[in-house]
Amino acid sequence: MLTGGGDCPGLNAVIRAVARRSFTRGHEVVGIREGWRGLVDGKFEALGPREISGLLPRGGTILGTSRTNPFKLEGGTEAVLANFQRAEFDALVAIGGEDTLGVAAKLHAENDFPVVGVPKTIDNDLSGTDYTFGFDTAVWICTEAIDRLHTTAESHNRVMVVEVMGRHTGWIAVMSGIAGGADVIMIPEQPVSIDDACEEIRKRHERGKDFSIVVVSEGYELEGLNEASDLDEFGHVRLSERGVGARLASEIEERTGYETRVTVLGHVQRGGSPTPRDRVLATRFGLKAADLVNDRSFGRMAALHGDAVVDVSLEEATAELKTVPADWYDVARAFFG
Repeated sequence: MLTGGGDCPGLNAVIRAVARRSFTRGHEVVGIREGWRGLVDGKFEALGPREISGLLPRGGTILGTSRTNPFKLEGGTEAVLANFQRAEFDALVAIGGEDTLGVAAKLHAENDFPVVGVPKTIDNDLSGTDYTFGFDTAVWICTEAIDRLHTTAESHNRVMVVEVMGRHTGWIAVMSGIAGGADVIMIPEQPVSIDDACEEIRKRHERGKDFSIVVVSEGYELEGLNEASDLDEFGHVRLSERGVGARLASEIEERTGYETRVTVLGHVQRGGSPTPRDRVLATRFGLKAADLVNDRSFGRMAALHGDAVVDVSLEEATAELKTVPADWYDVARAFFG
């Protein structure tokens, strides 16, 4: 097993579930350190009952992670295949989001690599599954933060801008914004301009509401903040350098004259113990992945369709991002202003 990309609550629950089901079938389980880099460098460690004990409520990943793309490293793909064969592994369970599973899909398509995927991302933007584990915990953390900021915003008659994660999609912003009663929600998928946001805030003030909560995804595009000056191995801008929340707060204060403050939740959204929903979903995904390995159904990914855990092709799951549809945003927009 390996865990790649950003960490999120529920990763250890998947590791536990895959291992527990594999042990009952007499299989040996090995953890690969630091995502795909571990297969490039040959960093392996045996996982037994002692190593997976107590993992269910634990955040992060005991295997470590990285944003390594072996296809972008000289000799990286060859090293992955050679180390896998040298270790005499029979199958790999790759736990990750669009980038980690994109590598898995390409390895399977080009080399018939025996891999099964598990969908992990707090952004909930992976196609092929209704929900990914880690998302519910992130939304819960953001909602609690918005609830707390309401009291400060109202006490000081301020506009509070809350920046949440979401590189290309606004699932966290929309869901936590609805749950937290945000007055404006700004996401990459919807063309809500700063002027539109300011107009909604002005309308609130005209009705006697002297405070507002604005939730913005980190991937919301502001002019002058879109230059790809620093990229990771998958070609993504390192958004922590961009400061969209701070710039948005500055623009709102300048255009409306209302005192505005920003809170950037950042990596706190990834940390801590997973919610019960994420623990259960991660466990179900892990069991499904172990079953797929046992059946030698490679090139597949565990997925949630309705309330059923099924499997879909890795190619389908990584073909495109799952963005926030207009009808979901309409639910949020009904409460703007």
